[in-house]
Amino acid sequence: MEQPKSPTYFQASRTGTYGFLAALPLFLLYEVLILFVNGNEISQIRVGADLWIKQPLAFLGGRGTFALGLLVLGIGVVIFIRERKKKIPLRAAYFGMILGESTIYAVGVALLISTLVSLVFSIAPQEMAFIAQDATRQLGSGMLIVLSIGAGLYEELIFRVVLVGGLFWVLQSLVKSKNTAYIVAAIVGALLFSSVHYVGALGDTFTMSSFVFRFLFGLALNGIFLVRGFGVAAWTHAIYDVLVVTQMFG
Repeated sequence: MEQPKSPTYFQASRTGTYGFLAALPLFLLYEVLILFVNGNEISQIRVGADLWIKQPLAFLGGRGTFALGLLVLGIGVVIFIRERKKKIPLRAAYFGMILGESTIYAVGVALLISTLVSLVFSIAPQEMAFIAQDATRQLGSGMLIVLSIGAGLYEELIFRVVLVGGLFWVLQSLVKSKNTAYIVAAIVGALLFSSVHYVGALGDTFTMSSFVFRFLFGLALNGIFLVRGFGVAAWTHAIYDVLVVTQMFG
């Protein structure tokens, strides 16, 4: 009997197994570094999506972080059990390829969208790339880099996995076409993704050009998540944000 072929890089890297393992370094980096950059401050600065996820664990106090760690571990175990029959190869080279692929998307997609938006609004393309505006400018570069890492993980988890994935799951039972369900979910998710950047003490001042840029970038991340999986989408988002706050992009 002919043995089943091992999944290729593009097949394996979009699975839940690689999505979880690729996102794990983002989780560890953010959770460790955010404590370091906040120091002994009573009021901790964190990514908004991070707080949304951890709010239900707030009643546990200091044990909340430990509970989150157990939850992450549990998710990994569930993914492993569900996908063990697929015989997904675990290859170190694949994780390097995910980083390279994500970097290409982070730069290429952002350049394309910033050029498009700059043409519509007659704004220099580099201005569209700089997302750390207004209140966030008072933060140090170290804090901005750590927040960028956290945004890549937690915002993708909230807006791509939970919001877009959840809306698609609900809508596909209400409409006949799955494509229609995903398009609606993607548009709603991108609108909300763009909108939250103007909320809160560290929110940016609203401008139509920046709103449209973030909306289109959210749509692009939706497409990357759908086609290439959570790991690639999370790293694309994180790498883009890091390139912007370090002024290596734009």
